[in-house]
Amino acid sequence: MNKRNQSILNLLLFAGILLFVNILGSFFYTHLDLTEEKRYTLTDATKNLVGNLDDVVYVQVLLEGEFPAGFKRLQAATREMLDDLRSESGYVEYEFTDPSEGNAEQINARREQLAKDGIIPTNLRIADVAEGTAERIIYPYAIFNYKGRKFPVNLLENDMVGANPEVVLNNSIGLLEYKFANAIQKLQSTLKPAVVFTKGHGELNELQVRDFERTLRQYYDTGHIMLDSMTHIPTERVDALVVARPRGEFSDKDKFKIDQYVMNGGKVLWLIDRLNVNVDSINRNKKYVPFDYQLNLEDLWFKYGIRVQPNLILDLEASRIPLATGMIGNKPQFELFPYYYHPLISPRSKHPIVKSLDRVNLLFPSSIDTTVRVKTQMEKTVLLTSSQYSRLQFPPVTLDFEILRYPPQPEKFSKSYQPVAVLYEGVFPSLYANRVTEGMEAGLAQLNLEFKAESSPTRMIVVSDGDIIKNTVGRDEQVSPTGYNPFEKFAFANKDFLINAIEYLLDENGVIEARGKEVKLRLLDNVKAKAERSTWQLINIVLPLVFLALFGLGYNFLRRRRYAK
Repeated sequence: MNKRNQSILNLLLFAGILLFVNILGSFFYTHLDLTEEKRYTLTDATKNLVGNLDDVVYVQVLLEGEFPAGFKRLQAATREMLDDLRSESGYVEYEFTDPSEGNAEQINARREQLAKDGIIPTNLRIADVAEGTAERIIYPYAIFNYKGRKFPVNLLENDMVGANPEVVLNNSIGLLEYKFANAIQKLQSTLKPAVVFTKGHGELNELQVRDFERTLRQYYDTGHIMLDSMTHIPTERVDALVVARPRGEFSDKDKFKIDQYVMNGGKVLWLIDRLNVNVDSINRNKKYVPFDYQLNLEDLWFKYGIRVQPNLILDLEASRIPLATGMIGNKPQFELFPYYYHPLISPRSKHPIVKSLDRVNLLFPSSIDTTVRVKTQMEKTVLLTSSQYSRLQFPPVTLDFEILRYPPQPEKFSKSYQPVAVLYEGVFPSLYANRVTEGMEAGLAQLNLEFKAESSPTRMIVVSDGDIIKNTVGRDEQVSPTGYNPFEKFAFANKDFLINAIEYLLDENGVIEARGKEVKLRLLDNVKAKAERSTWQLINIVLPLVFLALFGLGYNFLRRRRYAK
């Protein structure tokens, strides 16, 4: 075989190997994650969830088309995440589609159907060389389909006030794994967990929590129960208990029911107002002295390691309320002033419940003492705190609006980072250990239940503001979104925080851990980049050409030296 034929054979063999490797690569997906934060590595919970799929999960991603660089990055990250999931299970299939493709009739019909499914588009302004700027409607959503059920996932996080758009986009990419795993988990579950609200102690009624409950019903069964009409709270029927802003006293029987519910592994979300005070009370009375609610829960909380202090937190980072500053004709003139008793809480914890969360608006919160010890194994995690510029007031104290007429004195706001939301995890001791009466024992015996002095491992969350969950009610029983501030005309992240809290309380598979993954945003130093622009242009453009020229000269020199004879 001559050299020419040998060269052709080698070339064909090399091309065949490349073709075989490419065909093989289309069936197998793998990668090596060298990032510091392991952004391309799935959590064990997600791997187990996807690995146990028994049917196809088809994902329709509505992000096909031409987008600005930011959305291109989100599009690429979504594709990579779906490839990661598909590498764990062959049951994961996906397709990218453009909902704006087709004629006007097809596009309108498609948009109407998406609106029925609760998929709301984003109006994006795109720079155009010829026309200046152009607007385009996009749908940053992925629709998960499994066994005839579907679950839409919003890929784009809500804008956080004052946040860099790159940070918002980065948060969106960092939460993709959690959102996708959460969607698959909910589609796999045939029975919805039950989240139940207590009533009978002056708690918020169904209308006052309607917006939050309406959101919950997409994923959970919800209801309201009178504790005094129940013999006990069954953990097999009540997955989580929400005590939303009680006003009246809890009887020993009701406390015993809650206690044994917790001892049997029940989860509780406590939303508590420690003092009786609100803006309306101050408006009516001009001066108001708040008093302590007599809930009769202090001994139960203390046994669990919980203590909500009977005080008020003031914070320079606060939402605003209107205050009359003068008259125009016969009408008062109003201006908005930060009201220090309505703090805006920016989450500082890296816990999955609050990671990448926007600000939460609380009304007259109290501080939570995290130093109370219990004899059992328990872990306390502070989820939300006041800002660096906060202070405390203890009753008796007179409240009025005169505080707003004078500039604040920052030196007095020195009680920084007061806890206002705390997660409790572990084993809880019963309040009634060695205190069970004969009547209690007889009641339990009739129900074929045994008294428990210690709980199985479980969770609780305590928030020192009951109004965090409340929605305002307008005419014809129209309700505003949870966390909506009518003076600021903005919906704060109260509902997102509460939804995450419920998700965490009920997450037995650990999927929410993926929400805690941090994708670090490494932005360029624009000042340094501008100052060193010429240097890096020289390195990137001229240096490769120099290396190429040196290589060519060296190659020709060696070739001539070798074949000179």
